Amino acid sequence: MVVVAGLVVFMQAGGTWWGGLAGDALYAALIYLIVAIAFPRTKVTAIAVVAFAICAAIELFQLTGMPTTWADAFWPIRLVLGVGFDPLDLVAYAVGAAAAAGYDTVLRRAGYGASSRPTETAP
Repeated sequence: MVVVAGLVVFMQAGGTWWGGLAGDALYAALIYLIVAIAFPRTKVTAIAVVAFAICAAIELFQLTGMPTTWADAFWPIRLVLGVGFDPLDLVAYAVGAAAAAGYDTVLRRAGYGASSRPTETAP
């Protein structure tokens, strides 16, 4: 659902300032989900920090100009790496990672987290 929401925001409001920020927040939420799936028993705060760090590293990588060059050759790179550094994007990433962590916390407390999975017992 996060990917679909991100694509809808990109298609409908990608050229607006709020669409860009919403897309960046959803991007951070997606990275959060990927990290959470890869490391299901990791603490929510650690997952959020790692997700933000990945997003920040990608944003800083845009300063090299390499993502722009790559996007010129293969446009979907623009969706993954972006093409222009904007410090405000870092705020959106923090908001997205924090929102994902908050939602994950609520789900875990409701019994939907990794720690609530039943373990198999030997017969």
